[in-house]
Amino acid sequence: MGHAGREGLRALRILYFSLGNTVHDRRFLQRIADFGHEVWSLRLSDAGRVHPDEDTSGAGPRASWPKGAPIVKGPEDVPSLLPAFRDVLADVRPAVLHAGPTQSCGYLAALSEFHPFLLMSWGSDLLVDAERSEVWRRATSVALHGSDLLLCDSAAVRTKAHTLLGYDDSRIVQFPWGVDLKEFRPGADDRGLRHEMGWDDSFIILSTRSWEPLYGIETLLEAFRRAYAKEPRMRLILLGGGSLASKIERFLKSNKLDRFVHRPGVMPHDAISAYFRAVDLYVSCSLSDGSSVSLLEAMATGLPVVVSDTPGNREWVVSGKNGWLAPVGDADAFAGHLITSIRSGSSARARISQANRGIAERRADWSRNSEQLRQAYERLAGA
Repeated sequence: MGHAGREGLRALRILYFSLGNTVHDRRFLQRIADFGHEVWSLRLSDAGRVHPDEDTSGAGPRASWPKGAPIVKGPEDVPSLLPAFRDVLADVRPAVLHAGPTQSCGYLAALSEFHPFLLMSWGSDLLVDAERSEVWRRATSVALHGSDLLLCDSAAVRTKAHTLLGYDDSRIVQFPWGVDLKEFRPGADDRGLRHEMGWDDSFIILSTRSWEPLYGIETLLEAFRRAYAKEPRMRLILLGGGSLASKIERFLKSNKLDRFVHRPGVMPHDAISAYFRAVDLYVSCSLSDGSSVSLLEAMATGLPVVVSDTPGNREWVVSGKNGWLAPVGDADAFAGHLITSIRSGSSARARISQANRGIAERRADWSRNSEQLRQAYERLAGA
């Protein structure tokens, strides 16, 4: 099945199929529209609920699921959506189908046998989920086999695609999703957040990751507890929220840390850059990452970083030079790096700040990197 139509370089109809409406989805949708293409979006998280066509992203109309489509909880549920998904494809008639993550939207896209099909990895889908069980392995294999091109954000994900399937390297499009360098830039705490929190003279650490097991939030809390005991000037901002919220609150109260850890909740993405400019250090204890956008946002703002020692992060951070790497799950190692950072002095942090901004300018510019997506669409459509 497929309606690849010759609609010209500037008028391809793209169906962008993903789990939800995250900031990353909105950035992709807007960028596709900026290319001059007609972009439709479809969300797997909305399966079973019918919506009128709407333009919630500012980038184009939204496709709707037929009535009665079941909610998908895992790869084993995906095949049941195939008839409804084929109806969506028949209605939208895209020139290119852009779908991911791999074992959900990508799996369903492959089952539909629609071409051309661009599979977009979200990093952890291949780095972590691909080998969770036989069901997940099969979904991964079907999605990779059925795709015409694979879009990924890091060499770590690219290597994993080779390992899993021997995926043809010429069919892989790799670029970091990157950041808006005008929004995420070094500068003063222009919103006065430090003063607002009463932390003018503190050393403030920022985490922007979701409060979910994948992001190692419990490792971070234990690392902060140990580091704070030795450096009581430390403070921590935990942006976001998630399923571990009650566990986090219990930890902070039982360790008498709740006054030193600010939890402002989930922020609009356009408010996050002010937090980066208000702090002294960025930290992420994630179990797995490709090219983490939040890491790149921190680097673009000129922050030193302490992150997990994973292949994806090693593409951006050289420990001891522009930040520090700690083994996944090692709270003591993370604590040691937090202490090293606060004791490193302003001149060392200024050197790291300059280095990280330079790396971001050279390698993490979203407007430049995303041009490879335009080229991928034109390649798929035979333009």
